[in-house]
Amino acid sequence: MLSSAGRSSGGKVDTYRENHTRILGKLLVVINSISDKFLVISFRKFDRNMILKYDCKHFPGDKPCSFHKSEGVKCDSCPHYEPVEFKILIIKLDAIGDVLRTTSILQGLKEKYSDSEITWLTRNNALPLFVNNSFVNKLFTIESTETNYFLAAENFNIVLNLDPSPISSAICTKANGYEKLGFGLDEKGKVIALNDEAIEWFEMGAFDDIKKKNAKTYQSIIQNIARTNSNNFDIILNLTDTELKFAEDFRNRIKIVPGKKIIGMNTGASPRWQYKQWTYHGFENLIKKILDETDHYIFLYGGPYEKERNQRLSLIDYNRVINTGTDNSLRQFFALLNLCDVLITGDTLAMHAATAFNKKVIALFGPTSAAEIETYGRLIKITSDLDCLVCYKMICDYNPNCMNSISHLTVFTELQRALQLP
Repeated sequence: MLSSAGRSSGGKVDTYRENHTRILGKLLVVINSISDKFLVISFRKFDRNMILKYDCKHFPGDKPCSFHKSEGVKCDSCPHYEPVEFKILIIKLDAIGDVLRTTSILQGLKEKYSDSEITWLTRNNALPLFVNNSFVNKLFTIESTETNYFLAAENFNIVLNLDPSPISSAICTKANGYEKLGFGLDEKGKVIALNDEAIEWFEMGAFDDIKKKNAKTYQSIIQNIARTNSNNFDIILNLTDTELKFAEDFRNRIKIVPGKKIIGMNTGASPRWQYKQWTYHGFENLIKKILDETDHYIFLYGGPYEKERNQRLSLIDYNRVINTGTDNSLRQFFALLNLCDVLITGDTLAMHAATAFNKKVIALFGPTSAAEIETYGRLIKITSDLDCLVCYKMICDYNPNCMNSISHLTVFTELQRALQLP
């Protein structure tokens, strides 16, 4: 049974719980350290004599920190010293688009635990998402065997697992942490909700009718599970200077007329989902409509699965329909995506990335929940009027279906509206 502190979100109880977590989290570290008295004595001896402050979050342990390399400072006079006082482990493995939108939780955690060090455990394919992300101090991947040793050695004040998958839940259960939120495994190997706030998301994943009725955004749900403020925090995705130059060089080669709008079209989706992507003819007719009635450019985005589709679409007009390529790295894809003024897409990684870049987005929804997507005041949702939406079926033989029933005229109308948004 959850404690009364776990059931309440009131101010005094929250403050008590936070302080309680900090104190007992430190106590957990001390107790574990006492298990090796010689190690504790050794550390204390060197504490008195070293200028090195090894407890700083910027010190990696086996090489100089970035501030020593760039400024030549040493620990005894370093203005950047930040001791690790509060440690948070976030477990979010799948899927890559979900990992990206989950970064919206970081600002809330830092707001509540300003001195925290945040570690994120994910999969290898999601690592590029965290380039240039100053909120995450450490990254672990489930594929690396080294991760097991780090998780066995470290103690966390909070372990936060937002995904009720068995593997994520098992990791959460085995990780060393005073307070655990989200999902774990019980002694019989069954996934359980670790706090009351996680039950709602747990049941949405179990029952289709509850999922379909949900009107809350994913961001608000995970912020509630993490017990942070429910502010509309942004998805975090930051390009580097090198990536910005890569995109600008591409734009210059294309010789876009200054002042003209660029309409991005992400034409595909994960092959796992048959109807997360709009139809070829939908894109084809929309492109012709845009070319006939506007002076906008069109940038086609996609990956290897969209190679043939984008090549065919680009043949409609060599000068104004630009194929950005389907063999770019993920970071190059993001950089090129940042060039468009409006993105038309399904419920995809590109949608979350464009949202992070503050782009105007027109998102087409079929089998997945449109309600869960945060609009941030700049995303327009288009859905079919079929009754079978939010079915979460990966394949479907209905005709008409949720995607071929969306007219290119509807999308064009919403495009005109999107261009008027501030």
